[in-house]
Order: sequence, then structure tokens, then C-alpha cells
Amino acid sequence: MELPTPQDLRERRNALGLTQSSLAEAAGVSQPLIARIEGGDVDPRLSTLRRIVNALDEAEGDVVRAADLMNETVIAVAPDDSVREAVDRMEREAYSQLPVLQNGIPVGSISQSDVIHAGDDVSELPVSEVMSESFPTVARDATVDEVRNLLDHYKAIMVTSGGETIGIITEADLAAQLS
Repeated sequence: MELPTPQDLRERRNALGLTQSSLAEAAGVSQPLIARIEGGDVDPRLSTLRRIVNALDEAEGDVVRAADLMNETVIAVAPDDSVREAVDRMEREAYSQLPVLQNGIPVGSISQSDVIHAGDDVSELPVSEVMSESFPTVARDATVDEVRNLLDHYKAIMVTSGGETIGIITEADLAAQLS
């Protein structure tokens, strides 16, 4: 990630027709701080710089959020469904893994790999006996960068609101949005 210079920030703000005051308000910082950063008098903390850049992104309308990427239809299984039901659903939907939801709340995940590693004769066991940890969750307003970072380590991300699942994001969803 390349950090913007004070001149980059000033040029971008001016190109968007924003005043220092309006940028400061959008970023939740003071106008004098914006002036000092743009003047090169102060090096902001990374968290402050991130808020300023996010405010500029929002002003441009360039911010892609989890809500823009997610699939609202979440194909899932319940912890008390049989492993056979989970495998059948994965095959029918052509997915290699599924979230495990209990009353809309993510409680785990199950993959073809989980089933294989569970051994023989697991088809009648409940999913809860062979499932793995839940996919990570994000709010609907999480940025594409946050989603991308999580997808570097996980197969999917659950989008939740008030703890309840409202969508799912996979690498394919991210690739489709960015292409």
C-alpha cells in the first residue's frame, strides 16, 4: 500500500471540490489538522490518514462495500443436518464448502475436505460432529480492502447484521466485482 503524500491529499481534495472543513468533518478530524497535514507540518497517525483517505474515497463514490459484493442467497446447512445432507447440498449447488447456520447465526463451516478427513461412515452423523470453525464475519459496510484481506486467509466471509447472516462473499464474488 502506497501512502499518499500531503500534496496528493490536497490535490485529491481540490479535485473533488471539498474544503478542508468539509473533509475534516467527513473524516472526523479537525480542519487545522487537515491544513497541517496538507502543509507537511505534521505526519498523521496511520489511523488518521486512513480516515482521511476513506472520506476522500466516499466523496468519489469509489468505496465498494461488503453489501455491494455479497450474495444475499446463502446456501447453508444446520448443525443438526446429517453430513449426507450437507454433501448432497454441496454437490447439488457445486460448492466445495458451506456455512453452518443456526437460526441465521454462523456457527461453523463444512467442506468436502472436512468430510474426507472425518473418516468412513460419517454420512449419518450431524454436521456439528465434523464441521470446522465458522467463516469470519463482517458488517455490510466493510470495505473491499477488509474483505480482500480476509479472503487471503479464508474461503468465504459471512456478512452479518445484528449477528444474523444477511449474505456471503467468496473470492469469485470479489473477482466478479473487480473485473
